[in-house]
Amino acid sequence: MKIEVPQYMQKRFFYSLLAVIFISVSYQGQRHEIGVQLGMSNLVGDIGRTNYVLQRPFTNVSDYGIPFYGGILYRMNFNPYQTVRLNLGFSNIQFVDAGAKETYRRNRKLWGTNSIIEADVLFEYNFLPVNDEQKSLLSPYIFGGVGALLANATKVSLENDFNRDAGGVAIAPTSDTDFQTNPTYVSGKQLTMAIPFGVGLKYKFNYNWALFGEFMFRPTFSDSIDYSVIDDKSVKITYNKDITTPGMTTSILQESPYREVAEARAEDFLKKRQIGNINSKDWVNTVSVGLTYSFGRPPCYCGQ
Repeated sequence: MKIEVPQYMQKRFFYSLLAVIFISVSYQGQRHEIGVQLGMSNLVGDIGRTNYVLQRPFTNVSDYGIPFYGGILYRMNFNPYQTVRLNLGFSNIQFVDAGAKETYRRNRKLWGTNSIIEADVLFEYNFLPVNDEQKSLLSPYIFGGVGALLANATKVSLENDFNRDAGGVAIAPTSDTDFQTNPTYVSGKQLTMAIPFGVGLKYKFNYNWALFGEFMFRPTFSDSIDYSVIDDKSVKITYNKDITTPGMTTSILQESPYREVAEARAEDFLKKRQIGNINSKDWVNTVSVGLTYSFGRPPCYCGQ
């Protein structure tokens, strides 16, 4: 049976489709901002200074590098007050016990650096309608969101090997502890989440341009950005196969009770390697200034 669609329904569908297209075009035509940020990032962790912002940098560039932040951003301004922002940035951070206010840290004399690539999705709220069509306006704003950080990480391989004679030939163990566990450190990467938030001040000028400065705080889900902890997932346990059980291709060190001893040694190694409070996660914070340019059709703030 052939079903005929009434003419008025066809027209309604057509007009609805046009409305959807118009809304989509209008949305795509709303005001956009692109820009750059420059500033300084610092770490608050188990090594180095503990003040959250404006840490005084160390000038020994050959050892510590430059505490730097650089990034690009995109803003979608939905109305004069509300903005969704995408950030992509790079940070180089220093953490040096010599500059800490705590005596035990200064006496410990640990230090390090890390390089971090970060991406954030943020919601901004401006207290004044700085995204409107006026020529210039100054407004404070707050923001928060979610982020991801890709940082350098310390990884370790724990090789369980047999005791050996002078010629390097493996000696069969005579007890469950009669073998060696040797660590080898390697460099790697770690991906962790963060909850960025902060405050800023935005000055719009000449209709399309804006200067802004902000403090951004990033509590992370990692305690190893300062290498003070090695995560379980960053540990690889291996077993030498010089001696195998008859009829098996695996090392006898992978069998009980040797395996349990090897795992206990790995757990003990990680505990001794820990520095500071393992229940307190690292923060990566940034002070920056930026410049943006607005383009596209002005957004429609209808009904406001």
